Amino acid sequence: MRAPVRPAAVLLAGAAVAGALLLSACTGVGEASPSATAPHTTASGTPAPSPKPTASAPPALVPGGTAEQNLAFFDAVNRATIAAKPGAQGRDFIDGLVAAGFTKADMQVTPDTTSIGLKAASIQFSVKFGDSCVIGQYGPDGSGYTSLTSPALATGGCLIGRTRPIDW
Repeated sequence: MRAPVRPAAVLLAGAAVAGALLLSACTGVGEASPSATAPHTTASGTPAPSPKPTASAPPALVPGGTAEQNLAFFDAVNRATIAAKPGAQGRDFIDGLVAAGFTKADMQVTPDTTSIGLKAASIQFSVKFGDSCVIGQYGPDGSGYTSLTSPALATGGCLIGRTRPIDW
């Protein structure tokens, strides 16, 4: 003998009704079997609160890790540099990355000026991790900040073209 369904029970409509939830006051009808994706409901028919997402740990440097593993931290450091100095130039990014624990010997940066002495529209900077690189680009005049990971070049570096010595 089956127990009758309580009046406050929630029935789930079938696939023919596009998965819509129907609340119904049913008595004496067979029990509904909710699907695995249906929301958990309380006896009152209201959805139970979803568990709060846990805060993820802030990005951190992964020594010996890959470019992909270090991209989020690279971005966080560079965004902090830009927030502190919106007109940041190459040295500002390199100094910020070094202060955050990246190895200066693994870095490259393009000049802040063009070959005819004008301010560069954007600068690029990189950190090599084994056979891959994280590369950032910043254009303070409107192009903003962007980054990516890329395989290292056959030359052993990360950036194509002229770079400047990081001799400070």
